[in-house]
Order: sequence, then structure tokens, then C-alpha cells
Amino acid sequence: MQLQFSPSMRSITISSNNGFIDLMKIKVAACHISYRTLFHTILILAFLLPFVFILTAVVTLEGVNKCSSFDCLGRRLGPRLLGRVDDSTQRLVRDFYKILNEVKTGEIPPGLKLPNSFDQMVSDMKNNQYDSKTFAFMLKGMMEKFEKEIRESKFAELMNKHFAASSVPKGINCLSLRLTDEYSSNAHARKQLPRPELLPMLSDNSYRHFILSTDNILAASVVVASTVQSSQKPENIVFHVITDKKTYAGMHSWFALNPPSPAIVEVKGIHQFDWLTRENVPVLEAIESQNGIRNYYHGNHIMGANLTDTTPRKFASKLQARSPKYISLLNHIRIYIPELFPNLDKVVFLDDDVVVQHDLSPLWEIDMNGKVNGAVETCKGEDEWVMSKHFRNYFNFSHPIIAKHLDPDECAWAYGMNVFDLQTWRMTNIRETYHSWLKENLRSNMTMWKLGTLPPALIAFRGHVHPIDPSWHMLGLGYQYKTDVENVKMAAVIHYNGQSKPWLEIGFENLRPFWNKYVNYSNDFVRNCHIMES
Repeated sequence: MQLQFSPSMRSITISSNNGFIDLMKIKVAACHISYRTLFHTILILAFLLPFVFILTAVVTLEGVNKCSSFDCLGRRLGPRLLGRVDDSTQRLVRDFYKILNEVKTGEIPPGLKLPNSFDQMVSDMKNNQYDSKTFAFMLKGMMEKFEKEIRESKFAELMNKHFAASSVPKGINCLSLRLTDEYSSNAHARKQLPRPELLPMLSDNSYRHFILSTDNILAASVVVASTVQSSQKPENIVFHVITDKKTYAGMHSWFALNPPSPAIVEVKGIHQFDWLTRENVPVLEAIESQNGIRNYYHGNHIMGANLTDTTPRKFASKLQARSPKYISLLNHIRIYIPELFPNLDKVVFLDDDVVVQHDLSPLWEIDMNGKVNGAVETCKGEDEWVMSKHFRNYFNFSHPIIAKHLDPDECAWAYGMNVFDLQTWRMTNIRETYHSWLKENLRSNMTMWKLGTLPPALIAFRGHVHPIDPSWHMLGLGYQYKTDVENVKMAAVIHYNGQSKPWLEIGFENLRPFWNKYVNYSNDFVRNCHIMES
């Protein structure tokens, strides 16, 4: 052992006698350390270091298997002081990885009984003394088993959710039946809408005209109530509610008995529009009557589907595309608005699953720059579920016709709250383009797209869309429960597009209050049908 002091006395080097390795080098601070303290420190180190060195070297070389705490200390620290590392742990890990790679491509032994829980696995390991390879096969089998059960449960959940979204809740069906009965027995429920003196307002373009197409009376009541209550000048609002023949009496009864004064409401059934004939709507007639199309939307969605080759997300998308509403004329009616309302110049179209939270009258002041459709673009957001939609999300670009005519990166836009310039629309061929592409998709057995009315509209309105600010229309409340509530509060129109409608049990509890606040729970029909506030 040698001690070497630097000339300045600021560093001390402790080395072995033959100078083979420096064991320690001490730098002495310029001040605050007395020579007595330094001397004592050097004496202690000179005494301990040779002892530790010899002990660790002996223990390491002899490879002691069982050692006392002090011996083990030397065994663990010695190799590190000498620059050596015990690789027994690394060897164990390498061996285990090797076994896992073998098991990854191997078949699970047919006689291996898989446990149903972690506790059972531990018990089996203790009782049967499995080797590491058997243990790895057991883990693989358990994981494959649980993954299969999880996938099956997820697909079952998606199917149940699809059926729930496609069905009519008992309370809403009750409301429609009771109001229909009221129409036949109560003269007030059959009174003219609007009153005769207000009929000229239905075609007066100085009013703000809204169009709503639905067979859901409760949903229609919320759309109208929220729009009127949010308006700064509700007396300037005219609502044109379009419904089907079976719902007409109940819809008329509701607004006759619950008029949203001072706004004006007109209720019309599809059967009351003389223009909607088979000759004018040939494609829709084919969609509603063709057996193959009906089976596509109403048939067994599991039969013929290979669930092992798809993901739950893709399966959910396919189910949504098979919603029966997509073959309803009420869903396609928006493409015929210019013909159904020939005297109107500008309207706002609303879906029945929206809630209006701010005054929408400024929409009529937007300069459309010669465009037909004022809509929120859905391709300029970070949210991949709602605001990152391009044509590739809706069309099958492996189809040669789609690949030839469309750009997969073209921006999509939202249906559900649209400003339509009907004067400009009437000078275009939008309706004819819509029809021709629907026919083409039918001829291709619906291989060009599968999701309802938006894809053909995306094509028909190409070059006719004027982007409006996203704050006017917030989407995704029907399939994204993590929607930011603060953003919901600020949006002018919130849209529950998706399966989880607020009037369904599968609706999201945190987003339902924005819809519930416009439901008239004090109404006798609502209470008697047990449509209760949640």
C-alpha cells in the first residue's frame, strides 16, 4: 500500500504496492479541513482498504454459495471494485427469453390444463412442480383464452349496442301512440298548424326558416325548444318539421298542444308533398323495396362475418353503416329541400339529435361566396374520431371508379347543421349527381361506400361547400364520452351523432344533461309514458 501526496497537499492517491491499480484518489478542499482530520482519515482508510480488498477477492474466487451478511457484502462489492459483474441474473433472463421464443411458435400441449385464475395457477405450480417451459405454455394458453373471451364479449357488446341504437325506446313509442290517439279524439290536437293568419309566413324570406326531418317526437321537441329558447328574436323563427305518415298525427298533436310561441311551426308528412313521387325518387324507391338491400340493413349482421379477421373498431363501423335509418326517406329528404320548399331562398337544416345553445340568426348573414352548403369541415382537428375525417374515411378507394374520380385526402364536412342557399342550389345539378352515384353504388353491390347519406352528399356537393367556423357545430357527443364539457358549453350547436343518443339508455351520463334541460318533463304525456329525467 502506498500513499502519495501532491506537492500542494490538495490530493492524495492510495494505490497498491506494485502500483497496478489506484484504489482511491482524494481531493482535499482548499480550506475547512484540518490536518488532524485528514491524518485520521488517511489512517482509517489505510487500515480498512487492504482488508476489504483481500476479503472480496477471496470470496469472489472461491465462489461461496452460502455466506453471512458480512461475507455477502464482500462478495457483492468485490467484483464491482475489481471491474467485474456477476452475469448469473443475465444468464437466467437470456434462458427465459429463449424458452419464450420457443413457446411463441410452439403448440400448447393438448393435455395441459389451463387454470381459470392467478390463484389457481400458483396452486397448480406448487402441486405439480412445472418446469419453466410448461409454465410458459401455461401463460400463453391463459392469455390466448382470455383474449378470445374479451374479443367475444366486445363483439357481443357492439351488437347489443347496435340493436339498442336501432330500436325505439318504450317511452318514446308510448309518447307517439298516446299523441296519435289524442289526434283522433281531441280537436285541439288537430287544429291547423300554423294558424290561418300565419300561413304567409311559411314562405316569407324575411323570417329565419329551419327544416327538421324526423319520426322522433321527443327529439323534435328538444330541437325546436332549444332553438327557440336560445334565439334573441324567437318571433322571427319558422320551423318546418317533416315526418313520415305513421308519425304525422302524433307529431302534429305535440306541436298543436305545445306550441313553441312566439315561433311558428309547420308539421308536414312525406305523404303530403306532391313532388315526392316514385318518378322523382327512383333510387330511394329501389332502396326501400329491393330485398338484397333490405337484408343488408335488417339481416343478421354476424352471419358471414369473420370476426377473427376484423377489429372491434372496424366491426363497430360496419354496424353503424348498417343502421336501418339509412334506407329511410326521411334521412334522404335533405337532398330534395329546394324542390320541397320552392319559395324559400335560405334555410338551416338540423338533424333531430342536435341541441341548439346559441342564437343562430347570424348564420343567415354569412356570405356564402356563391356556394350552396355552409358546413363545418371535419378534417382540421386533432381528434381522430371526429375532426380528422377525409374522403378516405368514407369511400373504398380500392374500387376503380372511386380511385379514378375522388381524392382520398379531400376534406370531409359535417351533416346535421347546414346552411343551404336554395337559390344557388336550384342552378346546380347536385340532386342529379347524388342520384347517379347512388345508382352506381347499388350496381356495385354497395362496395363503393357503406355509410348512409353522407358519402353521396360529399360527392354531390363537391365544389359547392362553404366552410363555416367549427364553433357553430360540435360533433361526436353520441360516440365519444370523453368530450370536453367546457367545449360543449361554448358550442352553438351540439350534435349527438353516433349510437349513444341522449334519449337512449346507452347515452353518456355526463353529456345527457345538455339535452335533458330542454325536455318538458312536466308534460302529462311525457310523465304518463315514464320518460323520466335521469
